[in-house]
Amino acid sequence: MPTECNAELFDFGSVEGRAVEAAFDAGLVTSDAGALLLGATDRAIGMMGRFAACFHDERRPDLIEHEVATLVGQRVFAIALGYEDLNDHDELRHDPMLAVLAGKLEARREDCAPVAGKSTLNRLELSKLAPTRYHKTSHNPVALKTLLVDLFLDAHDRAHKQIILDLDATDDPVHGEQEGRFFHGYYDCYCYLPLSVFCGRHLSGRQAAARRPRCGGGRSRGGGARGRPYPRPLAAHAHPAARGLGLCSR
Repeated sequence: MPTECNAELFDFGSVEGRAVEAAFDAGLVTSDAGALLLGATDRAIGMMGRFAACFHDERRPDLIEHEVATLVGQRVFAIALGYEDLNDHDELRHDPMLAVLAGKLEARREDCAPVAGKSTLNRLELSKLAPTRYHKTSHNPVALKTLLVDLFLDAHDRAHKQIILDLDATDDPVHGEQEGRFFHGYYDCYCYLPLSVFCGRHLSGRQAAARRPRCGGGRSRGGGARGRPYPRPLAAHAHPAARGLGLCSR
């Protein structure tokens, strides 16, 4: 006889008088419920709205399905949840949790999902300094860098007499033939090598590697190499907390 696998309820006995059953009628469920805390944090500091303001959108408003704020929020929240690959968004665009975070449970058009797929996000990530025919959304790199500093300064209730910046070049391994990858001898892998600027637990700045990492065995250190100056925090003059700077590199 052929096996029939259409049971709607599985009985696993009972424990202390309580039935243990498995059912498949719970509707849409998610294993990323912790993302609700990320959403609450964003509403408190307005990060996604401020992030979206660093972009200029020249798409026709009547044809826009996914606003820039939705796109950047979707990408940031997905990375925080461990979905770093853009290909993941072909499934994630139907995920109820990302729809909740976007504040948009249903798409306006029948042929769209509540949030964007990989192709739409890819066009945003490849945006230019000025809009082009195929990339209607441009970005302002100065505004993006300034935003990290502004968020860092806003996180402090009072101005400190001195802050110490830790400049750390950290490997970001890649597993394909991504543009800009290099083999690094110390980390023994192909990677990117962004330079991050920390103050305590706060990330106050980040820049991509400006030169090809050395292929030798030495570890790259924070700070400028071959006479390159240490990156100064943007808008340092605008806040008393940033007047006195001590620099340390690991």
